[in-house]
Amino acid sequence: MNKQTMTAIRKPAQAGFTLIELIVVIVILGILAATALPKFANLGGDARLAALAAARGALGTTVAQVHGQSLLNPSTTTFTNENITVTTVNGYPNGAATTGQAAGLDVPDWIVTVNATGSVVALNSGTHVPAIPANGFVAVPKSVSGSATGETCFISYAASTAANTPPVISNLPTVTQCQ
Repeated sequence: MNKQTMTAIRKPAQAGFTLIELIVVIVILGILAATALPKFANLGGDARLAALAAARGALGTTVAQVHGQSLLNPSTTTFTNENITVTTVNGYPNGAATTGQAAGLDVPDWIVTVNATGSVVALNSGTHVPAIPANGFVAVPKSVSGSATGETCFISYAASTAANTPPVISNLPTVTQCQ
């Protein structure tokens, strides 16, 4: 048998994918993307809520640490925490911005708005700043600051109002309030 006859019998090799195969792969990828995208689209609210929980914990730790220092030195009203001077009232950190900074609540991640007056500053829906407690502050994630979500996605700190009365750190918002 000669060589030409052998090559004529051999089937030619397939050079690529057919159009039908490519369309089936694209449809499958589209279905996978359509089912996975909604899951990833709503993770921003979860991430902000996790950041608020961490910030609330850091603020609670700062309060406990400064209060412990105050118990050891009751005549001193200022303490250094994380290289930031924190002033106390009734043995607890006051509601100044330095309390938030000592807990790590400062730029670039947080917008801290302080209220040094003795009364609550109401919600300002024009600038989307949440209600601020008397002698306290609110910390809003920078990603939602200045938006309607910033009115509900925040933590607040109200300084101690009397001896042996700890400051009030607000409860966490819900995931839907941070989306």
